[in-house]
Amino acid sequence: MGTGLAHPNLRNDWGKWLEDEHAKPYYIELLERIEEQYRECVVYPPRNDIYRALELTPYEKVRVVILGQDPYHGPGQAHGLSFSVQKGVKLPPSLKNIYIELQEDIGCTAPNHGFLEHWSQQGVLLLNSVLTVRESLPNSHRKLGWETYTDRIISLLNERETPIAFVLWGKHAQDKGRYIDSSKHLVLNSVHPSPLSAYGGFWGSKPFSQCNAFLMRNGLEEIDWRIPD
Repeated sequence: MGTGLAHPNLRNDWGKWLEDEHAKPYYIELLERIEEQYRECVVYPPRNDIYRALELTPYEKVRVVILGQDPYHGPGQAHGLSFSVQKGVKLPPSLKNIYIELQEDIGCTAPNHGFLEHWSQQGVLLLNSVLTVRESLPNSHRKLGWETYTDRIISLLNERETPIAFVLWGKHAQDKGRYIDSSKHLVLNSVHPSPLSAYGGFWGSKPFSQCNAFLMRNGLEEIDWRIPD
């Protein structure tokens, strides 16, 4: 088994917080199964990007969590951040809708790309519930063990003394809400921003302004949601 998958390169404080989790039998078995998938199928994101969200946003720096379902399953799209795509890649429909709500909510003009690293660098953890997927098969790596791993990540964040805003779009994300103390943290639930469900309550949900208002109330710096072109 490749060492890159077995030993995620978490050089920031996530490495310490997840050290025990990485030694658990379920996680070791998960990596063996995922490694087999990479050998036999086309899997996204690239191996080196599986833990990108954690690498870019250290535990102690997290101010907002935007939780997705699983990575995009088309060529060149997924790179380890929920809802984000590489520059030069056509915007997926869900991200188009996020940009529309961003403009309606706080007046941010959509950038000419879908690369959301600007958010990650400010403390927005762009995490998926499941961290890998087979090409053209959404949800194909569901119930392999990633959910247990990301449950632990959410539980660890819930233990943080500094309040966090959690944005849970869609049922898969909302299932994680059971690990969050809503008396301490902000929990924003709405339908998924995909075209199939956005009309059911995503439009007008104002997640970006609500997150910033919460951060301000708690004496924390707001997120600059404007993404440079």
